[in-house]
Amino acid sequence: MSPPLKSNDPCWCGSGRKYKRCHQASQERVLPGLVSPRRGVPPAIIGPDYAERGRPVKVDEPMVKSNDVIERMRRAGRVAADVLQTTAGAVKAGTTTDELDAICHEATVHHGAYPSPLNYHGYPKSLCTSVNEVICHGIPDSRPLSEGDIVNLDVTVYLDGVHGDTNATFGVGNIDDASQRLIVVTRESLDKGIEAVAPGRPISDVGRAIQRHAEAAGFGVVRDYCGHGIGEVFHSLPQIPHYYEPSARTVMEAGMTFTIEPMITLGTWRHVLWDDGWTAVTADGCRTAQFEHTILVTEKGADVLTRIG
Repeated sequence: MSPPLKSNDPCWCGSGRKYKRCHQASQERVLPGLVSPRRGVPPAIIGPDYAERGRPVKVDEPMVKSNDVIERMRRAGRVAADVLQTTAGAVKAGTTTDELDAICHEATVHHGAYPSPLNYHGYPKSLCTSVNEVICHGIPDSRPLSEGDIVNLDVTVYLDGVHGDTNATFGVGNIDDASQRLIVVTRESLDKGIEAVAPGRPISDVGRAIQRHAEAAGFGVVRDYCGHGIGEVFHSLPQIPHYYEPSARTVMEAGMTFTIEPMITLGTWRHVLWDDGWTAVTADGCRTAQFEHTILVTEKGADVLTRIG
């Protein structure tokens, strides 16, 4: 899950760039379906501090993690990657996003982990499913996937006191060329951001690399949501803008852990929020894709903690 990006600069989200209207904008928009009751977690599984009351008690932690925290995060990252792969195996036309949530939930608890999104600030599900023009935080519901859709699956697990966070976007059956290219460029944009990770470099280098690649391909970069520090706390400092933000001056150090999760659009990067308070969609209805990994800064660069294998 990607938190809104905060800045003291009132102009932080304005580039003035205009994008051509995409052909998907005239297609049928995603509409909310029925949301099933919250799924239970076995009492033997230890959840985060917000599992019962919905609000985290601990909201900050050191940006540079101890060796113990890092090793626990490696385990959580591997589980998150496995759960994402398991859930993605069920993506097909006719499957509802609620069914995907059930698969993610069961796979998570099978590993003895807690699905981090569940009851985080009241979020009702164990997975975020963002379809077509939904940028992030789509709530799984009764809507079935259709041939030609694209869907992002955002998985986070809480295991041994730490979180592992990852997501990826998948095509449903045969998708159009524009959507396929969007997915490819978004994955490449994540790779460019990871390549920019190195001790001694400012966080702004990550967003600069992502923005250069995505905009060179003619796509937009969402400004209003960002990557984040992660560890024993789900969302903490530093924030990781996915575009060049000169105020993001925090210098990367070995031992830092954070997510990089660019959201790339076929049209405008601006968003509107549904009445549910979670679902962010592109303002023009154009499609969007996202990929995410949890990253450890090392002495030589970046170690991806949520990669399969």
